[in-house]
Amino acid sequence: MAANRIRLKIDLSGSTGEEAWRALRHYDEIDEAHYGPAFGSSGECGHPAGQPHAPGEWMGAQVELPSPIIAQYAIRHYVKQPRVLDAEVEE
Repeated sequence: MAANRIRLKIDLSGSTGEEAWRALRHYDEIDEAHYGPAFGSSGECGHPAGQPHAPGEWMGAQVELPSPIIAQYAIRHYVKQPRVLDAEVEE
């Protein structure tokens, strides 16, 4: 795993679909960003599609940046956002 990738844990509670992911303000220098259960989740949603996510629901994401130092700056950018529960560099 590269040190220029960070993993995010995104709070979905109260949002619908991918609303929480789409509302994130991404760091300017990202190369790629991916979102979905392949990057971790709280499990299957227990509500019908189109209904708001329940409290405690979260989904993982991965952001790839040009270098490890930029990844460190990006972590600070992401953790300041209200829906980001956690952000860490992949080691």
